[in-house]
Amino acid sequence: MYGSTGYSNNGYHQNQNQQQQSSGEKRSGGRGRRGGRRSRDLHGFRVSEHNNNDDERQEPKSPPPCTDFDMAYFHSYAHVGIHEEMIKDRIRTETYRAAIMQHQRFIEGKVVMDVGCGTGILSIFCAQAGAKRVYAVDASDIAVQANEVVKANNLAEKVIVLHGRVEDVEIDEEVDVIISEWMGYMLLYESMLGSVITARDRWLKRGGLILPSNATLYMAPITHPERYNGSIEFWRNVYGINMSAMMQLAKQCAFEEPCVETITGENVLTWPHVVKHVDCYTIQLHELESVSTRYKFQSMMRAPLHGFAFWFDVEFSGPANSPTNNHTPSSLVGASDNNPLDGVQKKKRANPNEALVLSTAPEDPPTHWQQVIFRLCS
Repeated sequence: MYGSTGYSNNGYHQNQNQQQQSSGEKRSGGRGRRGGRRSRDLHGFRVSEHNNNDDERQEPKSPPPCTDFDMAYFHSYAHVGIHEEMIKDRIRTETYRAAIMQHQRFIEGKVVMDVGCGTGILSIFCAQAGAKRVYAVDASDIAVQANEVVKANNLAEKVIVLHGRVEDVEIDEEVDVIISEWMGYMLLYESMLGSVITARDRWLKRGGLILPSNATLYMAPITHPERYNGSIEFWRNVYGINMSAMMQLAKQCAFEEPCVETITGENVLTWPHVVKHVDCYTIQLHELESVSTRYKFQSMMRAPLHGFAFWFDVEFSGPANSPTNNHTPSSLVGASDNNPLDGVQKKKRANPNEALVLSTAPEDPPTHWQQVIFRLCS
């Protein structure tokens, strides 16, 4: 059985499954690398049993169990620093608010679900845009504070905070809109896309709106001599001491795992290559079990190759049945009916006014996602 679907007068509801699973768990002592912003990698995705194209939707017989890994993820999000970092990212937060207002006609008077609501800021934006009701779902204990934020802004009658997993919580109606800031580093690393898919398949009305509507992951070869010299060449002369014997170990440590940092367009050697395009209306979890691409490039400048950078953008388009939305990202050119979006090159945005875009590209203003760099050991 799931927890009760009744809601208290203050709009807060804790799922009983979540409450039982949380009891006895120890709060994680650390937030992980870079504050543990996203603690769930691709192995944390949960496969949905639904297909949005089915004539009739069927509820799953039982949700997947909440693992220790899930609980560590939820506990990490109870730390205020993670939410502070995200909210202070003005590019992120203001783009979401602009997207909500741009699609206000689809939100006003409608039912909205905010997947992974955190402090509740996106839920409040939707309520301010005229939403009839907003279900703010979060499995982390930050949901308790989110409920207090909602009450402090006199929105308890509109915003219902559900403390539990999307797989576990219950609501008594379909929703017109799903909004979520689900993206992780390199788009898919530690992302919440699986939860968005689950919410979509359980509750989204046919023809409903998902914000963001699609996402694209890019990669490109880069040169980064300053970073290379600072981490590797540094060892040739340390306070007048020859420590070049450390260089091989320094290379091994620097290149054995990807790093998150900010680069600029000047570091990029070619036009970006599309690794993966995600249509949030149709994507299924099995498509994310393995992501691969073939890539051939020719550098546009003479410079040493130091590795590959990955970044992403997301687009806020209209609903699935909107005549202006064909689920082709406006930021891509070169794609056709005979060419899948995966594998094409992005050269320029065809029309920046077609849809609102949140970009983490090196040439755009920096965000807290930065870029993910895979360095070559040579």
